[in-house]
Amino acid sequence: MTAMAASVAVVGCGAWGRNLVRNFAELGALAAVCDANAAAAQREAERYGVPARGFDAILADRTVDGVAIAAPAAQHFPLARHALEAGKHVFVEKPLALALEEARSLCALAERLDRRLMVGHLLQYHPAFLELKRLVREGRLGRLQYLYSNRLNLGRIRREEDILWSFAPHDISMILSLVGAEPDTVEAVGGCYLHRTIADVTTTHLAFPGGERAHVFVSWLHPYKEQKLVVVGSEAMAVFDDGEPWARKLLLYPHRVAWRENLPVPVKGEAEPVPLVEQEPLRAECRHFLDCITTGASPRTDGREGLRVLAVLDRATRALRREAAAAPAAPRVVGTHPDVMIHESAYVDAEVTIGRGTRIWHFSHILSGVRIGEETQIGQNVVIGPKVTVGSRVKIQNNVSVYEGVTLEDGVFCGPSCVFTNVLNPRAEIPRKAEFRPTLVRRGATIGANATIVCGHTIGAYAFIAAGAVVTTDVPDHALMAGVPARRIGWMSRAGHRLGEDLVCPGTGERYRLVDGERLEPIGG
Repeated sequence: MTAMAASVAVVGCGAWGRNLVRNFAELGALAAVCDANAAAAQREAERYGVPARGFDAILADRTVDGVAIAAPAAQHFPLARHALEAGKHVFVEKPLALALEEARSLCALAERLDRRLMVGHLLQYHPAFLELKRLVREGRLGRLQYLYSNRLNLGRIRREEDILWSFAPHDISMILSLVGAEPDTVEAVGGCYLHRTIADVTTTHLAFPGGERAHVFVSWLHPYKEQKLVVVGSEAMAVFDDGEPWARKLLLYPHRVAWRENLPVPVKGEAEPVPLVEQEPLRAECRHFLDCITTGASPRTDGREGLRVLAVLDRATRALRREAAAAPAAPRVVGTHPDVMIHESAYVDAEVTIGRGTRIWHFSHILSGVRIGEETQIGQNVVIGPKVTVGSRVKIQNNVSVYEGVTLEDGVFCGPSCVFTNVLNPRAEIPRKAEFRPTLVRRGATIGANATIVCGHTIGAYAFIAAGAVVTTDVPDHALMAGVPARRIGWMSRAGHRLGEDLVCPGTGERYRLVDGERLEPIGG
C-alpha cells in the first residue's frame, strides 16, 4: 500500500463506485464512503476500515481533501457543485453534467475557488491509449485521416441518460485528444427501440478543421461486447482493442497507400504489437487525481476537457432530435396475425402469412410474399424475403438473411450469421434478379453458425452443415459436411447424433443403412 498525502471520500458505492473505493483504499487515500443506500455504504466501510458518512458530514470535514463522485449522471452537477463550494477538490465520473450550462458553471466555480476539477474519462489513462497518443505525436502514423470507435454491449441499459451520453464520452474524449482540435461539424443518427425517446443505438460523425474525420458507434443492444478504436494515418494505422489480451491491445499496422501510374495501390505490412506496461487504468487515474491535489497541477482530463466533450455530445443530441423530428413514421405490422408474437421493433410487410405460435424477435424484417409455418422461432436482426417459404418449427438464429429463392422445410435450424446466396456472380451495378438460383433446405437439416450455402443446391433432409463450412454442391440426406469447400466427413441421425461405423444412433438406437454407398436411409422408414 502506497501512502499518499491527500485524502478522498467516495460518494457512490454502486457497481463502478466500488472500484473507486478499492483503488483509493489501496493507494492509502480513502477517508470515507457515502451512498444513499446505507447498507451498500456500510459494506464498503467495513471492507476497507473507513467510516460510512453522510454527504454533508464529508463536506464539513476539513481533513477530507477531495471527493470522488460515482453517482447517477443526473446527480453529478449538484453533488460536484456542493463539494466545490465546500472547498473540496472534485473527481466526477463522466459525464461531467447532463447540461452544457451546468458544466460551464462547474468549470468557472472550480477556477474561481482554485480547486481541481477532474472528469473520469478513464481511457485517457489506459497504457494502450497513452502509447497510441505517443505514436501519433511522434508522427509514426503520418497525417491523421480517419478515426472510428465502436463501444458496443448488451446492457447496462439506463433510463436517466441515453446510449450517447452513457457510452460515447470515453471515445469522444480520446478522439479529441488525438486530433488536438474540436470538430467543425457534428452529425448523429440513432434509434429508440426500448423507450420512445431514449436512444439505444447512435452513430456520431465528426469533421475537423484539418480535414480529419471520425465516427463513434455506440449501442447497448448488441450481441457481444466490443471496445475498439481505429486510427488511420497517411503512413500507418493503429488499432486499440480493449477486448484483446495485453500483448495485443495495441497493434500498429504499417499499411499505406502508394500511387503508381496515378492509381492508388495499398501497401500492406504485418501487424506489430506495441509493448505495454500492464496497469489498471483506474489505478493510474486515481493516482493522477491525488497527485493533482498535492501538487496543484491541472488534471489531464480537467473540467475544461470534460466541457469540450459535452459540447460535442450536446451538438450530437441536437442532431438526433432534428433527425427524429424529420423522420417519417416507422412502418408497423400490416394486417393481423393471430397467436403470433411480433416484437415491437420488428417489421412485417403486407401479404405475409404467419402460422400460429411463431415468434419474431427484435429488429427483424419479414418482406411481402413470405409464408411462415407454425411455431417457428425467428431471432434478432433476421431478414426474410421477399417470396420465401419457411416451414413449421424452424429455428432461425440472429443475423441471418433468407433471400428470395430459398425454401426452408419443416424443422430446419439456421445458426447465427449463416449465409444464403441467390446469385452466383453478383455485381452492384448489374441487375441479376432474373438469374436467381433456388436453394432448398429439406426437412430437419441443420446449418451451423457462419456457414455459407451457395445458391442453386439442395441440402438433404437431416443433413448437418458444420459451422463455417461453404456448401458448393448438393448435400445428401443425413450427410455431415465440413470445410471450405464443404465435403462429407460422416453421417448424422435424425436426432442429430453422429453415426459410427455401425450406423446406429447413439441417442435413440435408430438404425440406418447405406444405399449404393452414397445414400443413407433409416431401416424401417
